Amino acid sequence: MSAFVAALGHVMTVVGLGYAVYSVLINTSFLLLSGLALSDLLAYRRRLDFAGYDEWFREPHPRGVSVLMPAYNESATIVQSVQAMTSLRYPDFEVVVIDDGSKDDTVAKVIAEFDMVEVPLVPGGHIPTKGEVLSTWVSRRGARNLALVVKRNGGKADALNAGINHSRKELVCMVDADSLLDPRALLDVSRPFADDPGRVVAAGGVVRVANGSRVERGRVTDLRMPRGWLARIQVTEYLRAFLIGRAGWSRAGGLLIISGAFGIFRKDVLLEVDGLATDCIGEDAELVVRIHRLLGDQRRDAEVVFVPEPVAWTEVPEDRAVLRKQRRRWHRGLTEIFARHGRMMFRPRYGVIGMVTMPWFFLFELLAPIVEVTGLAYFLVLMASLGVEQFLPGWDIVNVPVVVLLLAASILYAILVSLVALLAEEISFRRYRGLPDLFRAMGAAVEENFGYRQLNAWWRLGGIIEVLRRSRHDWGDMQRKGFGSP
Repeated sequence: MSAFVAALGHVMTVVGLGYAVYSVLINTSFLLLSGLALSDLLAYRRRLDFAGYDEWFREPHPRGVSVLMPAYNESATIVQSVQAMTSLRYPDFEVVVIDDGSKDDTVAKVIAEFDMVEVPLVPGGHIPTKGEVLSTWVSRRGARNLALVVKRNGGKADALNAGINHSRKELVCMVDADSLLDPRALLDVSRPFADDPGRVVAAGGVVRVANGSRVERGRVTDLRMPRGWLARIQVTEYLRAFLIGRAGWSRAGGLLIISGAFGIFRKDVLLEVDGLATDCIGEDAELVVRIHRLLGDQRRDAEVVFVPEPVAWTEVPEDRAVLRKQRRRWHRGLTEIFARHGRMMFRPRYGVIGMVTMPWFFLFELLAPIVEVTGLAYFLVLMASLGVEQFLPGWDIVNVPVVVLLLAASILYAILVSLVALLAEEISFRRYRGLPDLFRAMGAAVEENFGYRQLNAWWRLGGIIEVLRRSRHDWGDMQRKGFGSP
């Protein structure tokens, strides 16, 4: 028995050491990203004083932008979203709403609110689509600024492909129908295309949480921290993902993901890669990876960048069941991307993306839920062994102080990264004003690690299992409350 206990103790020690090393590596990499992100944010803030947005707004020949809004059962928010899009501050743009076979009154609301008339529009692109286009409409309040494409249901990617076909501008901006953009968002996110027109092929902006805030005519007029704990934690998640993750990777030249809620692309590149994949549930991220693959295969000197200032506001799930489906779907999309493009890893032709970014995402994003769930099980087994020691003298396979120290260090490390994201927000844009909201955000950074983080890992693990089982795609149905007063 003593030999068995000794051997089991050695195994548990080695496994525990592996979890500790993994935790140190992932959190240290986040701290390195934080350093890159903070330097990028500070440099961006310094450039704003010399950006010359007013002069650029008056430029006679700007690069036109087509804003694509795929919509499916978005009745609660569609009018405010379109109002926000059509009143953006940009010299040459159009808004194309693509209804993907909605079963509610989304189409009727858009037609009535914006005085639209049916007009046959000839598509300028030829990306194949699954859902048939049934009708096209333009607004009589400035027909060149707003169009509506009504098609049979084919999924979000299919709707965006139909929008790309019907877009008329040089740049294509993809946003969710439930998103609200700041008035200057297009000016900000399209600026890299003007500064370096030969190299920049895509750019992404910040997506932030609007739950609990006051919205008037498609504008966030009074930003407030959400009251519900689930939405508050997602505020912290979004800040960490964008102001630390995206900004850091962009600074390193290895930005892998542009959010489908707000991203802008050169139309010629979208046509070159045949638009978005309709058979991948993470179509927005897969598109960016496919663009990187095209650039690497053709040895083209081009880049995908992140701009920290342009803000899109979105409504996040406040129901645990809906959030579970969303996170499971996101991780399933990431798993599918690596199944398709995993061969890009450690290939010098893909530069930082192949040599650094994709290996990092494989180890610390794709495999993270597996490590976290098994690590939690490991911790529970160790705690259970403490009870066994009382009945079996000599059953000593766990060093309790070491285990507690490692667990505490992991949690404190994670809280530190979230607090750095809040610091980045405070020193750069300060959207949240007042100590109460700041304290709520700091509390959410702590709350996240006790229950929510473990649930999220379990949900994400379900996405991996779905891919392995080849289960049918399930987008779920988010019942939105709509934007309004807190």
